[in-house]
Amino acid sequence: MTGPSLDVIGVGNAIVDVLAKADDAFLKAHDIPKGGMILIDEDRAKSIYSGMAAAVEVSGGSAANSIACIASLGGNGGFIGKVADDALGDIFRHDLRAMGVEFDTMPLIDGPETGRCLINVTADAQRSMSTFLGAAGYVAPDDIDEEQIKRAAITFCEGYLFEQPNAREGFIAACAIANANGNRTALTLSDASVVERQQDVLRNFIKDHVHILLANDVEAAALFGSEDLGVISEKARALSPLTAMTRSEHGSILIPRDGDIVEVPAIKPAALEDTTGAGDAYAAGLLFGLARGFDLTRAGTLGSLAASEVISHFGARPSQSLLSLAENHKLL
Repeated sequence: MTGPSLDVIGVGNAIVDVLAKADDAFLKAHDIPKGGMILIDEDRAKSIYSGMAAAVEVSGGSAANSIACIASLGGNGGFIGKVADDALGDIFRHDLRAMGVEFDTMPLIDGPETGRCLINVTADAQRSMSTFLGAAGYVAPDDIDEEQIKRAAITFCEGYLFEQPNAREGFIAACAIANANGNRTALTLSDASVVERQQDVLRNFIKDHVHILLANDVEAAALFGSEDLGVISEKARALSPLTAMTRSEHGSILIPRDGDIVEVPAIKPAALEDTTGAGDAYAAGLLFGLARGFDLTRAGTLGSLAASEVISHFGARPSQSLLSLAENHKLL
């Protein structure tokens, strides 16, 4: 019997990123919380965009960024997400497919436009995101392709989309298919504000459906109610078979339900330019490694390497081959 033909399939927001440099005064003027993510309506999106500096537009979305990194690692990725039948939707679809990613979700007809995330990056490399979800928030159970999920070693759900009721039902449907076929599931918490708003329902979803939980230290503290590693570890083990917690320049900690905690050091980037997509890249390296049967240290180090590359330049996706980088580091 052959193994899964997809390493990871992501279910997440199909968003076009609009990246520009900004200063703190711009963030204050537009009431954008520094280093965080807020949801905005279309009118506010137009207002913020009109004041932004010269921008770069590229297909984005957290889980989609992870799948793009998996493709750069030489992996086989798929994506389920909703775009509109418009120009930005065409750009998003083309970008993913050009990387070799399977993306066949039907576009939204007679609804809002394709979503976009306005990312203002300050001199300290912090990214402050204002997101108009548009069509992205319309992912529903009918968009879940059962055959794709069956073919994926890991089904990866994006926390940003968890707050959309139809999308949450889609997550449950996808996880049920994965579990029924002996495949694993993963969830990234995405943002502490999501955790704070969805505490109970999120915790129940993780306990019932998720094999691999990904979070940064702030998100983990919000979920587990403590910054103490001992408390986090105890609660994480009770909640999920594996929890991966990133800690910026301090690397990451992998907490298996059974076994010792694994500490993985960060890999210093050539330059710190833009932290957009760091967590997405780390998730890609870790999940790709786990899908290929790597041990926790090797998979986590692959995540650190991918994150290091992504934060060394402007934008959330790799500017050079992650496969070549990983081969040079003797990880692949």
